[in-house]
Amino acid sequence: MKVPTSPTSPSSTTPAVARARRGAVPAQTRAITPPPQGVDPERWPDVATQPRASGIRTAVAERLVRHALSRLPLRARLAGRDSIGLGGPLMEIRRPDAFFRRIGASGLIGFGESYMAGEWDSPDLVGVLSVLAGNAAELVPAPLQRLRGLWALRQPAAQTNTPEGSRDNISHHYDLSNDLFALFLDDTLTYSSAVFRGFPAERDLLPAAQHRKIDRLLDLAGVGHGTELLEIGTGWGELALRAAARGARVTTLTLSREQQELARGRIREAGHESRVDVRLCDYRDVTGEYDAIVSVEMIEAVGVDFWPVYFRTLERCLAPGGRIALQAITMPDDRMLASRSTYTWIQKYIFPGGILPSTEAVERVTTAHTGLRMRQRSTYGMHYAETLRLWRERFEERAAQVDALGFDATFRRMWTFYLAYSEAGFRSGYLDVQQILLTHEDTV
Repeated sequence: MKVPTSPTSPSSTTPAVARARRGAVPAQTRAITPPPQGVDPERWPDVATQPRASGIRTAVAERLVRHALSRLPLRARLAGRDSIGLGGPLMEIRRPDAFFRRIGASGLIGFGESYMAGEWDSPDLVGVLSVLAGNAAELVPAPLQRLRGLWALRQPAAQTNTPEGSRDNISHHYDLSNDLFALFLDDTLTYSSAVFRGFPAERDLLPAAQHRKIDRLLDLAGVGHGTELLEIGTGWGELALRAAARGARVTTLTLSREQQELARGRIREAGHESRVDVRLCDYRDVTGEYDAIVSVEMIEAVGVDFWPVYFRTLERCLAPGGRIALQAITMPDDRMLASRSTYTWIQKYIFPGGILPSTEAVERVTTAHTGLRMRQRSTYGMHYAETLRLWRERFEERAAQVDALGFDATFRRMWTFYLAYSEAGFRSGYLDVQQILLTHEDTV
């Protein structure tokens, strides 16, 4: 199926697009690449300049990082000379002083910004990040972990997922450009984990793997002819299309105007306009009662404070005997509890206000605040790692097209880091993705 393109152009941009587009440069190759030149200080103020950090804080950060790297199965080479580590994927730290200073000033945010600035790189970025993710719990000494509240940056109040905050947070990511997402997604425009038949995954099988994922969720929710289905989080409309083809009537919610416009166009083109209502609506404002509810990788954008509201909304909208099928990225409960108030690189640059739940957190919230109960769950972590690999490879191959859309070299490094960082989380087992069935407590 031909992917419709967005009307977005340099003369018709959203604020999010305008923030991300500046200073296109020639495409770079993967692996060890020259650092970006002339980082735009207006678009990337915290990347273009070194942060303020005391000499003591920088020295402490350097000592801690050197000690951590020395015990890991990787090789960190500093300024082409000193090497640290037990051997493994290469981490080339071009500017050690700048690298340690950024970490001393802002921890993992500084680590990511240092990559964006070209101060470090790797020919096997996923390999390096997988080692770090697999040892995340031990990277910071236990005494400092207990004092996290004193040194870790806190999430900005502006990113709180109130109704207004949620609209801004979603726009920051999903309203960048439909054309950008179409460059690296497959023709289904599905931006969530696929489910493959085997590994390694092949690019030409990605659309079928995305349909397999969607069909499993629809089956889990019991969606068929005549089902009244609520979808929270439209994406670009593929799940709604699959549900409508089964004979369901679909109400699907999004906060992204770009997604709403393109999803409506795809639904109209497929002839399902009478069966699907794509609403620009916050989940908290939805009304009505539905036989089934499906939400794919949307809970990650809800925020800890609003998890009770989210699940109470699902309960309120679910008809007696109905079924809820969620697809959720999860992390270990102890790590979620330790880091849930910490401001992260992903929150600053990719998903403002986002936080991943744990399975235990979902069970705690639903038990304490609703009559919903978890009945079934299946995990697909390695499937997400392979999905992300295919997206990352396509994104890197199409660097020239990314440039042509008006995104600069720093943006490309940021996006590459995001995709590799996410892939590493799943490859290391630090992250998982699950399909979860919820029903009312009295449903057999």
